[in-house]
Amino acid sequence: MHDRTLLGPADVSDDELARMVADLLGEERSSVEVLSSRAEEFPYDLPAITTAGRYWVSGTARTPSGTAPYRIFVKHMQSWSRSPFFAAVPPEYQEMAAASVPWRTEAMAYASDLGDRLPDGLSMPRALGVYDLDELSAAIWLEEVDRPPVLWDLERYRRAAYLLGRMAASPRVAPLANVGEFDWSVRGYAFGRLGMQVLPVLRSEEIWHHPAIAAAFDTELRDRLRAAADQVDKWLDELDDFPLVTCHGDYSPNNLLPGPSPDSFTLIDFGFWVPSPIGFDLGQLLVGDVQLGRRAPSLLAETEAAIVSAYVAGMAEEGMAVDEDVVRRSHALLLMIFTGFSALPFEQLESTPPHAMPALAADRAELARFCLDLVEATKPA
Repeated sequence: MHDRTLLGPADVSDDELARMVADLLGEERSSVEVLSSRAEEFPYDLPAITTAGRYWVSGTARTPSGTAPYRIFVKHMQSWSRSPFFAAVPPEYQEMAAASVPWRTEAMAYASDLGDRLPDGLSMPRALGVYDLDELSAAIWLEEVDRPPVLWDLERYRRAAYLLGRMAASPRVAPLANVGEFDWSVRGYAFGRLGMQVLPVLRSEEIWHHPAIAAAFDTELRDRLRAAADQVDKWLDELDDFPLVTCHGDYSPNNLLPGPSPDSFTLIDFGFWVPSPIGFDLGQLLVGDVQLGRRAPSLLAETEAAIVSAYVAGMAEEGMAVDEDVVRRSHALLLMIFTGFSALPFEQLESTPPHAMPALAADRAELARFCLDLVEATKPA
């Protein structure tokens, strides 16, 4: 009646499972007996370098009220160095690369009282158990969260941005802004991922001869991107002057599940929860679904205007008054550094079917133009 072999090292003892099931069902541990348990893989299409596996553990348990079903979500976290993708990192950069990704942060966030500190309207799944497996991996056992389909219209984006602003400026959340105790910076990203992977491709010649990319990224756009690449060091200096605030790190619609009420959200995926410059999270809120092909890039301008204003209003609600132009400038520079340059779809050339590549390249070119235009429309603080 028990088969959890699929979990491998992320599994727990039968007694510990019974404790979590009792917690989940709101019963005393002594009154619950787990009758069955089965692990199955959770389907997930997006690759993640710090996730070794996602699973459902389900079964039945005997309780004082009778036999009850249960289901628990299990996430097996690991250092990037254990990911198959790590093999592509040149040996001379592997130590630095492994240290650049905060794989422990999500487990530490769930082990904390962060859920009790989030502003009204934001919540996170309840952790039933967080376990260190070894020095390079951990397992998180979470309550199930409903994932009903929801329409992301402009008002939903505005509400998400308002709550993001409140979270960013919240004095209650601030003590856990670096709960993962991870030393991360925009400069580190610019030196590593941007400087070693993205910009060398952008400055090369071969990529621009690919038919789909050549058709979408014309000479003018190529030259604008290359000219912008020469400004990165200056932009980093400018970003040093912006305040650091609490950031989720990947505040995209994909990680904002519907909450218990229509205007609330359940946050997931805290792997990159680190203090970052003001407005950082606005980037993924704006472009997350565009990058996944779920939202048209033609909607970027009206969405960006709405979410920046809502974000500023949310911060003000928490007592942090910042000029909207300041937030937009920081957001514009961060969006260009983290999204605009990598909009060039060089990493998708092998994985995207040839018939789909022209449409992907066209959307990415529009995204790159939007990022460039936003930087040009804002002024240094």
